[in-house]
Amino acid sequence: MADKTTTITVRAYAKNVDQSPRKVALVASLVRGRTVADALVILSHTPKRAARPVIKVIESARANAVNNHGYDGKTLILETLSVTTGTRLKRFVPASRGRALPFEKKTSNILVKVAGELKPKKAAAKPVAAPAEAPAKEEKK
Repeated sequence: MADKTTTITVRAYAKNVDQSPRKVALVASLVRGRTVADALVILSHTPKRAARPVIKVIESARANAVNNHGYDGKTLILETLSVTTGTRLKRFVPASRGRALPFEKKTSNILVKVAGELKPKKAAAKPVAAPAEAPAKEEKK
């Protein structure tokens, strides 16, 4: 039988971020393996343009874990933070003597997996019996 303490990893994925994967990977390496709260503080003080999409993906993974899977937001840890190459747009820039020089606009894919502890389930509240109503008093005319 399956072990009841197995944890489910919750993921968030950002595709085609308009930034070179090498630049995004530099920022991702700052927070890999840390808690979600620590990672967000570090990234909010990182002066790199690539920090913003990484923050958004981490916040999305945290929201998925808390709202969809019932995890405790304080115990979440970045289990995986990987940056891979996305689609490349091939473009040309004009050069001297009527030439066109090719270049590529690189994009990134960011994958975040978080793991943590589930919130303890609350016990179902017992229905409270309604107090017995007192007999209605008749009005005198």
